[in-house]
Amino acid sequence: MSTPKNLQDFLDENVALVKEYLETKTDIYKLKAIRSSSLLLGSLVWIIISLFLFFLLFIFIGLVVGFWFAELFGSLTIGFGLATILLFFVMLLVFLFRKQIFINPMIRIFIKIMTSNNEAEEKE
Repeated sequence: MSTPKNLQDFLDENVALVKEYLETKTDIYKLKAIRSSSLLLGSLVWIIISLFLFFLLFIFIGLVVGFWFAELFGSLTIGFGLATILLFFVMLLVFLFRKQIFINPMIRIFIKIMTSNNEAEEKE
């Protein structure tokens, strides 16, 4: 009769250990998800800030080119008109090559961020 009691104690003890193990594993997965999403969000914020600064740079370059053409041709209208046409062609090229310039590098960056977390975890 003592065997079932010991078996019952053994099962009760192991059920508690399995529950604790599963709770720990879920906590680990939650922390991994938080770390990955925070790295991804941080990268996204950095990309947005960089694009904003690039936009400002693009505006100032447009102004400089406009004033330079205006000085060269003696007319603000012609200078800024030519600068507008030039910037339009630059934007058209960026639009046509957006996949090679923006989309594919962003995909590579996000994949690198997500896989670098997994590689670091596997080493631990």
